Amino acid sequence: MPTHYRACNLCEAICGLVIEHEDGKVLSIRGDEQDPLSRGHICPKAVALQDIYEDPDRLKYPVRRTLAGWERISWEEAFDEVAANLRKVQKKHGRDAVGVYLGNPNVHNLGSMLFSGPFLKALGTKNRFSATSADQLPHHVAALSMFGHGFLLPVPDVSRTHFMLIIGANPLVSNGSLMTAPGFARHMKGIQERGGKVVVVDPRRTETAQKADAHFFICPGRDALLLLAMIHTIFEEETVAPGRLKDFMTGINEIEEIVSGFSPEAVAVHSGIKASDIRRLARDFALAPSAVCYGRMGASTQAYGGLCQWLIIVLNTLTGNLDREGGAMFTQPAFDHVAFTGSKGKTGIFGRRRSRVSGLPEYSGEFPVAALAEEILTPGEGQIRAMVTVAGNPVLSTPNGNQLDEALASLDFMVAIDIYINETTRRANIILPPTTGLETEHYDIIFHLLAVHNTAKYSPPLFEKEPEQRHDWQIFQALAERLAGQPGNGMPPAQMLDYALRAGPHKLSLKQLAEATHGIDLGPLQPCLPGRLFTPDKKIALAPNIFVQDIGRLKADMEAWDNNSANGFPLELIGRRQLRSNNSWMHNSRRLVKGPERCTLLLHPQDAQKAGVEDGQEVLVVSTTGAIRIKAEISDEIMPGVVSIPHGWGHGLDGVQMEVARAHPGASINELTDHKRIDGLTGNAAFSGVPVRIERVG
Repeated sequence: MPTHYRACNLCEAICGLVIEHEDGKVLSIRGDEQDPLSRGHICPKAVALQDIYEDPDRLKYPVRRTLAGWERISWEEAFDEVAANLRKVQKKHGRDAVGVYLGNPNVHNLGSMLFSGPFLKALGTKNRFSATSADQLPHHVAALSMFGHGFLLPVPDVSRTHFMLIIGANPLVSNGSLMTAPGFARHMKGIQERGGKVVVVDPRRTETAQKADAHFFICPGRDALLLLAMIHTIFEEETVAPGRLKDFMTGINEIEEIVSGFSPEAVAVHSGIKASDIRRLARDFALAPSAVCYGRMGASTQAYGGLCQWLIIVLNTLTGNLDREGGAMFTQPAFDHVAFTGSKGKTGIFGRRRSRVSGLPEYSGEFPVAALAEEILTPGEGQIRAMVTVAGNPVLSTPNGNQLDEALASLDFMVAIDIYINETTRRANIILPPTTGLETEHYDIIFHLLAVHNTAKYSPPLFEKEPEQRHDWQIFQALAERLAGQPGNGMPPAQMLDYALRAGPHKLSLKQLAEATHGIDLGPLQPCLPGRLFTPDKKIALAPNIFVQDIGRLKADMEAWDNNSANGFPLELIGRRQLRSNNSWMHNSRRLVKGPERCTLLLHPQDAQKAGVEDGQEVLVVSTTGAIRIKAEISDEIMPGVVSIPHGWGHGLDGVQMEVARAHPGASINELTDHKRIDGLTGNAAFSGVPVRIERVG
């Protein structure tokens, strides 16, 4: 029976798969035990590769929206019409009158990673947005400011650490995020078996917290206070020990001065964690043989996301756990994206321009997506009048989705590069659908860069595309050529990948990778600083000015919290990661959405009693931006005063052509979130801690 080996590209874990197939049909998908990174681990999402490939709702050819409905058109007609309309808008209103939104799946696709750049250059607009600022932007700003490159991101060395502090993350479900760690349960068990500990800080007792050695509830958005108090304790108890990197860093004295006003006693009430617990946590972290602090969505998508990610690096650095075995380390991937883009990763890129309406800062050529709707709806010079969306569904994934939906409906023209008619692409005039996973070759440029072990793996396509289909890179190339008025370089992805691999630190070739069907083990993470730094002085900047200044905002807000009243919204809303759900487009797989309803409102029994709500009862959740109906799920796994709704749902809008998803619509959390609630430093969307109230229905 024919067998195909590939990496799953549906989430960051990039698990190795063994796919048995015959006559163009997938017969089975299982984990590849010989994959050097995942070692046989697989999660339920892997079957979605087959489901998406076989999905009757998936578009394969261009379609145009008409008064009578969607009609199929040829690729040449579609390319010509798209280019003509985009240029028409730009000729009349300026190049920035066209906006671009890049969704999360782009980073999971080799063609998009290699060919979207030339397309964006040909388009020439400065109004670019992406899922980055609804997710991990604080990580990039911290890395850029401290190390000189936004992708020089420290990764927990989970295979060798003795103490792992997890803040606002649930890696037993995600298998890592900005930490590619497939089979995280194995790593977690390994920490505990070698006498180490795993501690989770989260407003919810997550699946990871349930298996951890300790869990602390924390009030949403107060993680920076915990980190400041831990660093305060480390200075107070004289356990600061940066080790060999001491001579390669600046700002230790500034950090000590900053944290002097954040004792555990000073932050205990606001954080919800007792001062004695904070001191013990700091002591255990500093005195462990090796330790690493890791924070993700809960620490990023909040009002102090930038401060959190900065302080996490500071904590790891001051305790000697940066760039050392068992601490926070850096990869040396075969395709070295950091080295290739190093000259563009200099400090100063962040905030050099501001968005037109709200003045939000630019990072790496993109404005925060929280500003997208207002840039479309606000008249004046520079107003966005046409949009290009690529593999994204921002109506469901960005704050205040209703406002963005209204904005998209007002555009002069919109084109979507996408495989579905979803909540966002239903507003497009033309949809250009690329091939999907099993029809494409793949190499993970980014997630090998973020892996807990150095590996490399190339996946050839399993099935040939139909003659009338187009790969994503072919779509980008065709549009770029029309917009630029000249042909591209003609180099296919495989040739570009081969060049990058040969130029990388391991001097591999695509031929070598293709022959190693299970992937190549390139060894554990190794110390690399200061050689890999891109700061002008080749030193770690522990106290960049933008973070030091932002402490003042936190102090001012602490005073406001002391005098805070609920103002009719006594509860705080947070998100929730689920094993069988990653992005909204996975909800069209019957195998992933079957079973009990998962889009529920999680709330504590005390809060349910106050609201007069019973388990399974439909309730109305209200915020300042909207209201949704959703079933209540009562559990003490959520802390009192906090409620939780998973993201990516809300498939009940008119015009959506995803049959399975529409049968399991759920409710969109982003009808409740507010585009004005952002991290004031980075502009990242602040999804965590949205004030809400619960009302009984009927």
